[in-house]
Amino acid sequence: MYAILKKDIQTFFSSTIGYLVIAVFLIVNGLFLWVFQGDFNVFNYGFAELSSYFRLAPWVLLFLIPAVTMRSIAEERKQGTLELLLTKPISSKQLILGKYFGALSLIVIAILPTLVYVWTIYALGNPTGNLDLGVILTSYIGMLLLASTFVAIGLFASSVTQNQLVAFIISVLICFFMFYGFDGISSQLINESSFNLSFFGLQYHYDSLGRGVLDTRDLIYFISITVLFIALTHFNIKRYTN
Repeated sequence: MYAILKKDIQTFFSSTIGYLVIAVFLIVNGLFLWVFQGDFNVFNYGFAELSSYFRLAPWVLLFLIPAVTMRSIAEERKQGTLELLLTKPISSKQLILGKYFGALSLIVIAILPTLVYVWTIYALGNPTGNLDLGVILTSYIGMLLLASTFVAIGLFASSVTQNQLVAFIISVLICFFMFYGFDGISSQLINESSFNLSFFGLQYHYDSLGRGVLDTRDLIYFISITVLFIALTHFNIKRYTN
């Protein structure tokens, strides 16, 4: 697993992929939060908090993570190197986990520089330091859990096709539905069951963590969805190689 993890990270940073992902994440968030006028602009918000950043980040990750993961398995299948990898002393589970943690590591590296936003808001507060660090901490935890789930979905999408573009589209659609779909359907229903339907969506649990409460139900949900898509990826690889 560690060999695959190391190989993928080296691949990301030996080309422009890793630097491009980090740059896109930081530039897009930076422009919307600090430059462009609109609902996400921190200065227009009027409060010393980063809720606009945590509302914006899922949109960026929804497209960025599928772009990172689309080639993970699809490219191996297309070039015929997937079978070669599995002939070495490495199991399909180790292969998947190596690629999973490789992609997730890149996303974590992209998120880390945004801690500067916390320091900036801390300094701009009136008085200085007037900031709810507990809410920010759980919001970052929620973002990392959301990113981990998107990575698992992206790997699954990459395992069902040899075409990177198709893998990207499938991943974006699944991520979009899992995050916004249940809440959107719930808002269209008028009976009492509509309030329960949004519970199955990623947004419900992401927003729950963003309120500053570290609920074990939210943690279990994210972990369960991540494990589910990793298991589906493993199933696809086993079916392809058998």
